[in-house]
Amino acid sequence: MLRIRNVEAGYGKLKVLKSISMHVDPGEIVTIIGANGAGKTTLLSTISGLIKAASGEISFKGRNLRGTAASLIPSFGCVMVPEGRQVFATMSVEENLLLGGHVIRKEGKQELARLLDYQYDLFPILKERNSQLAGTLSGGEQQMLAMARALMAKPSLLMMDEPSTGLAPIIVKGIFDVIVRLRREGNTVLLVEQNAKAALGIADRGYVLETGKVIVQGPAKDLLDNRDVQRAYLGREKIE
Repeated sequence: MLRIRNVEAGYGKLKVLKSISMHVDPGEIVTIIGANGAGKTTLLSTISGLIKAASGEISFKGRNLRGTAASLIPSFGCVMVPEGRQVFATMSVEENLLLGGHVIRKEGKQELARLLDYQYDLFPILKERNSQLAGTLSGGEQQMLAMARALMAKPSLLMMDEPSTGLAPIIVKGIFDVIVRLRREGNTVLLVEQNAKAALGIADRGYVLETGKVIVQGPAKDLLDNRDVQRAYLGREKIE
């Protein structure tokens, strides 16, 4: 579904991504872990077209994304949930959701209504708060809204940037349970996450980024058992 080959990108003269290669297959949860500054957010931003790749190839469902306007990429089925939620604070919950569905508006009001019902089934609290201003929601509720808003676009690939940041453990568990449900329903997820243990616990495969390079990759279980990964990202004790 997603193929990245030898991608380099950054900010002006600052090179952040250094010959990154990776792939995501349909129906997978793939996680990218690494310390702050490793290039995780830059990678998602480059796939999304927010940052232009200096070199390399980015292919999504056979379509070349490199050089494509960021505003067009969601309509291809590649949608990102940004770090920090970035909900529209002065709009209601439902208005945020409907805005997320603008890329599929040509499918009609009935499909938009179906998608709204699906989001409210995934996140019942959003149904309770559908007329509430998004800026008045808790951090966890805003993260749910950001996910639901992205899902309104019917993505083939949902990319998530640090969904657990600043959230209580019980809220994080609920968010990750939804990600697992999405995969069970046939969705594909690319998850960038600092909570390496939680991310690898639900992922099929993973990549470890360090200073803009992939240093380890493989099945999530293998990464959990990898001593170097344990030492750097999971603590010194073996994860049970």
